[in-house]
Formats: sequence, structure tokens, C-alpha cells
Amino acid sequence: MSVNLLTYKEHDQKSFVDDKLVLTKDFFEPLFIKSHRGRDASIPCFSIQKSQTELNSYNVKIGYFIGVDWIETNQLALHVGPKVNKSNKEVDFIKMLFSSLRHTDVAKEINELFEVKWDLPTIEIQQKQDLLTPFLIAEFLSLIKTIVRKGLKKSYYNVEQNLQSKVKGKILVGKSIKLNLQQNKKLYTYCSYDEFGLNNKENRLLKKALTFVKRYLPNYSNFTNNKDLQDIFNYINPAFHEVSGQIDLKEIKHTKTNAFYQEYEPAIRLAKLILKRFGYNISNTEKTTIKTPPFWIDMSKLFELYALGLLKDRFHHQVQFQYKHFGNELDFLLNSLEYKMVIDAKYKMVYIDGSNDEDIRQVSGYARLQKVYKDLGKVAGELIDCLIMYPDQENGLENLKNVELKANAIERYFGVYKLGLKLPHIK
Repeated sequence: MSVNLLTYKEHDQKSFVDDKLVLTKDFFEPLFIKSHRGRDASIPCFSIQKSQTELNSYNVKIGYFIGVDWIETNQLALHVGPKVNKSNKEVDFIKMLFSSLRHTDVAKEINELFEVKWDLPTIEIQQKQDLLTPFLIAEFLSLIKTIVRKGLKKSYYNVEQNLQSKVKGKILVGKSIKLNLQQNKKLYTYCSYDEFGLNNKENRLLKKALTFVKRYLPNYSNFTNNKDLQDIFNYINPAFHEVSGQIDLKEIKHTKTNAFYQEYEPAIRLAKLILKRFGYNISNTEKTTIKTPPFWIDMSKLFELYALGLLKDRFHHQVQFQYKHFGNELDFLLNSLEYKMVIDAKYKMVYIDGSNDEDIRQVSGYARLQKVYKDLGKVAGELIDCLIMYPDQENGLENLKNVELKANAIERYFGVYKLGLKLPHIK
């Protein structure tokens, strides 16, 4: 079945003509469901509104998400790629992800970055249009890199082996009769026993996913100059030399979490998603035309984590992320010798040439919390500075080293500043 694919970029506002009359509604607005701290929020990924003046014409407004989804199932789909700047350079969301995942405390937030609609029919796209696979692999490899630095987890795991002239653990009578006695191997006994080492079921699942990643990476390099994925794979691959890639996914239904190995839980989840993404068939990693489930990646959340990474590069533990108090949750609280600020990350272009009063009221309200005054060591009534960070591809900063955070004040407000960040782009 031939499916028409509309292609746009973030923040696009355009129109198209439904000349085949496949649309059955006048308005479309798929939602991204964000579940965080027990609360759900719905944000539109894009909207399509039928024109009131032109026949069979529809106006499209793209939000802060990239991905692919159905407009009319099996007939019309929409693909949204990262935005481009004035020089026609595309934002490199993989480098943004790497920048944020350098800090291990960000790993617990990755579940909020994307949504995959596995229950809907797949959409056929070119591999170079595939945003989901490199995103999953980038998250996966970053977590595995942290795990390798700490050292792979060792634990007891079950081994079944045909032993000669000895018995170890439990004798498997049925297999011993079938594989040994019936074949006149009287000196062999099939046994089941536990060993302690690296070849446990968790590491074997990670190794299996890595074999798929290895086959995929050469194809990914055909569409981008980003070598980070291959470099990380080359770093972590030797650590799995003693680990088998043989695993039955039914063995990994339940895993025990360990405070020291906290990266294992999200890494195992991503490993399962990568295997599911390729249909558990390694040959699917090399196809130029692929079938992907509908998915969305939240670029506003990714920008928030990217800003966090740059702040932590400079201020380290002096930055508190997602500071919470009685239902209020601000992005960052900076408490250093030089700065005591409430900071918010806004993925909005309006700050390049102006500001948004509602955002300023929000961040100013956070700065009035009594707990914020207490944690920053401020006297009641004293003004607390506020900073809004936003994307600026032309004049933004690539890092925050030796940067004056209060250099650009927002007019009409006291103690409120803004700072533009230049996002990495594909060269």
C-alpha cells in the first residue's frame, strides 16, 4: 500500500492540499503524554486545521517534537525533523543527548524524552529519516559507558554443562539419559550449578543489544559526520569480551536494582527497545528503507537536559535539578559563591529578540518560595536573581565557562536575565 509522507521541520507553519481526499476530520492534534512524578500532562506534537478559505487545504503547525506519526492510518503520515538555522545546518540532537548524559544523575530522566507507539502500524521511511534508532542507541551507549567505567556487575548465574568424570551442583537426570546414556557416554553427567561472574543474564542482554548496535553503526555513519557513537562503542566493547550474547528475553522479566549499579535498569529497558525496534532480526540493521513505529522525541525536555549538562560542566554539584517544594518544580537552583539564582530552560525562539511575560512571572514566583530563600541563604525580602536559558543558533554560547550569567538583563524587570545557548549542529 502506497503511503504519502509529509515532511517538515520543528516549528514549521505551512499548508498542504489533500488532493486525494484521504482526511476524514477537519482538525488533528496528537498528544505527547508526559508522566512525571506520578502526574500526567498532555502536550500537542503538532496540529492540522482545515482551511476556511481554500478547498481541501490544511494548515500545519509543528510543535517542539521530532518524530513520525500517522495523520490517517495507512494512508497519510507526517515526519518532523530537527530545525535548521539560517545557514541551513540541522540541529544535532544526538550531540545534545551526549552532552547531557555525561552526568550520571541525568540518566533517570531519559524515560521522559520519547514516546513510541508500538501498538500502531509501522510507517515506511528512509533510514536517513530515522530519528528513533540513533536516539535509542545514543542513550544506550552512554549508559553502558557509565557502567563500564564502574565495572560490569558480577552475580551468580545458572550454568548447565555436560561434565566428564565429575558431578557439580544438581544432576539433570532427563538430559543425562538422553544425551549421555543413550549415546553410550557413560563418563559424562549433565549438571546444573551456579557460578559467580560477569556472564549473568543482565550482561548477556546488554551484549546481545550491542551486537545489533555494532551492525547498525556503519549505516548510521553514512548520514552524519558524528563519530561519537562509534567511539563509545569501541571503548565499551572490550569490557564484554567474557560475556555471551545468548539470552532468552523471558529471563529478563524481573531484575533486582542495586544502588551502585543504578544505570542497569534504564540500560536493560533500552536494550529491549533496541531489539524490539529491529524486530529481533539483526539483518534489519542494514536496510536502507525501514519500517518504524510512530514515535515522538521531546526536544524541549532534551534542551532542558542539555542546559543542565552545561551548567554542571561549570558549577558541578552547586546546581540542583528539578528542585521541588509543595507542587512547585523549578528547573534549576544555582547556589555558588558567585551566583544564587533560580534558572529555567525555555525551548522558545521568542527570547532571541524579546521575552515572554508569563514565563517571567513563573520563574519569579519560584524565586519567592520560602524554601528557596532558606536554601540559598537569602534574607527574607531580598531580591533573588532569575535566569532564563533559551536556544539561539546564531549568537548563542556553546559553553558556560567564564561566562557572566547576568550580562543580558530583560528590560522592564529587576533581577531577571536571559542567556542564549547555541545547540550543536550537523556539519
